[in-house]
Amino acid sequence: MVEKESKKIVEVNLPILKQRTDSVLRGASGFAVSTVKLPKAFWPVAQLLIRENNITRDELSSDLDNLFEVLYQHPLSEHSRLFTTYLRKYKLLPNEESTENLIRFLVKQVVARSPVEIPDVIVEEFWSFFQELISAPELKGLVELNLDIVRLVLRTYEPLLVELINKVKQIRKVNQIAASDMMQKTQILRGDLRILRRQIKAIRYIKPFLQTDPKDFSTQAEIISKMVREFGPLFIKMAQVAASNADLLPEEIASELRVFQEDVDPMLPEDVLQAFMEVFGKAPQEIYFNFDIDKPLKSGSIGSVYLAKKPMVKNGVEVLVPVIVKVARHNLEREFQMGSLAIELMLMSSQYWAPHSKLLPFLSAMSEQIKEFTKGFEQELNFEDEAVIQRRFVDRSQKSNIWHVPQLYFSSGRILEMEFLDEAMAIKQAISEHEGKSRSRFQRKIAENFLFTILEHLIVHQEFHGDLHPGNIMVGADAQLYLIDWGNAVDMNGKWLLIWNYLTSVLAGDTSKLARVLIEMSTTPEANELRFEEIKKALDETLAKKKITPLEKNIAITLYREGQEGLHRRLQASLQLISNTYQLGIVMQSDYLHLSRSIVAMAGTYLNMYNGVSKLTMTADLIKDLSLFPVNLLKDRLSLKRESVRRALTVAE
Repeated sequence: MVEKESKKIVEVNLPILKQRTDSVLRGASGFAVSTVKLPKAFWPVAQLLIRENNITRDELSSDLDNLFEVLYQHPLSEHSRLFTTYLRKYKLLPNEESTENLIRFLVKQVVARSPVEIPDVIVEEFWSFFQELISAPELKGLVELNLDIVRLVLRTYEPLLVELINKVKQIRKVNQIAASDMMQKTQILRGDLRILRRQIKAIRYIKPFLQTDPKDFSTQAEIISKMVREFGPLFIKMAQVAASNADLLPEEIASELRVFQEDVDPMLPEDVLQAFMEVFGKAPQEIYFNFDIDKPLKSGSIGSVYLAKKPMVKNGVEVLVPVIVKVARHNLEREFQMGSLAIELMLMSSQYWAPHSKLLPFLSAMSEQIKEFTKGFEQELNFEDEAVIQRRFVDRSQKSNIWHVPQLYFSSGRILEMEFLDEAMAIKQAISEHEGKSRSRFQRKIAENFLFTILEHLIVHQEFHGDLHPGNIMVGADAQLYLIDWGNAVDMNGKWLLIWNYLTSVLAGDTSKLARVLIEMSTTPEANELRFEEIKKALDETLAKKKITPLEKNIAITLYREGQEGLHRRLQASLQLISNTYQLGIVMQSDYLHLSRSIVAMAGTYLNMYNGVSKLTMTADLIKDLSLFPVNLLKDRLSLKRESVRRALTVAE
């Protein structure tokens, strides 16, 4: 009896054992075959290093993409995914439940800290959207996630790697100076690590910010200030943008952000000295009189500004002339690139804490949008480019009595020398010198001149200042404007039709037209065109949440019923939507992104000029100044002609 049962057990287990053995052998065989393929995948990259000719970034990027594609297909990645799923199942790694708890905590914090009350129906609508979003998560394994991070870092360093590889190829052909230059390039990596560590460390302030009392805006403002200052130039630039449209923020936070528009920590004296040695081979004290390297007049995210005196020949006589010397900070390009990388790494790591496939397109689009956003800032890093823009606007300003641009005396990559505006002062300081009705009249006159300047730049010159926040505008005693810091300008040639279509489609609530415009403005219009219906549906939902209904036949009646509040909603949507298209999975071209940034900055500056003045007065002034622009432009030109004739007659006498 026992022997029969044993025989029966053996007969039942043999097929199962055979099946499992075959499975193990097939798995081992697949693993071996895939492993054998790896050297073949590495070979194209190795060939780039071996061959004699220089390589290009496209070649390196293509071969690295092919290599990583093979690595993703390796059985180890599949095993990693199964292992990761097991760890998430037993809560050893974040899973769907922990993701939902994290999102609930963040939503609770946002609701608690909102300066305006958020209705329950909006919160419920968000949870309905969130549940739909994460209904079918597709997890990545730890190996795949690490491969993603490695590829991201390599992609950031591709230009540097190409340069280093090509330098290595030329070692036998170059002299000791070139070899030394190669070593300097490798030092960039060490410097980048220091910058990246500092920036990632600065992001730690997010945790104490969320732990503060929701209504303790003073403490929150202090934390934000510390994070921005520690992170460096990229966050300072972003803070300046946020401050330009801070009307929805608590006053404590808005005030802290506005500080970054006017002044930030000055450059270190040794950095200033390094810039002068790099450009002139001399210390600033050997070139200027009264140049105090420890006391800049003003400091910004890009550099510091100093007041000094310089000998110049005027009317055949040498005199000491006060000048402004602007010095660029060291290593700014690396600061911006590392800042972009730090934010991308933070977004990439969020896939670990919130592992849902439907969040990936949103995060990827946000990451790409940050890179496009940073491109516009990087245009401000070379002072030679800034000098070209400034000289162009100096010539244009000669035709106006309302706005002026300081003359340039000298320009280089890191140092600018220009005219000192002895009668000009900051907007806030100029307004503070008036009281009562005089103060209100002065504010309105500044705003009138500001709007006139913007319209002249837009309509006459088709180009305008790319960052007109209050810190870049100075005011004379008669409310004349002096525009400084020309690191960025927006060229409107070829953009008018798209911008017009964008504004009209948002104001009219026409999502079909709006989707077409946004697709055309995007970095990948062909790919986004295939998603037209998806984008249109998302825009329908977005505008519906903003209570913007389509204007069809009864346009005037609809606008009349909505009143001023409805028009304000539509205008706010037009300002905000183009900067938040990553929510639709669309990445905007850098030009259009910075155009929206510039418009927001100008709109915020214009509103700040009416601080303490009624909105009714501001609206009336806006309508009047817009309608009278052609008349005011003619008057400005005629007044300049009269002054020219008067001067000529004086000389003749």
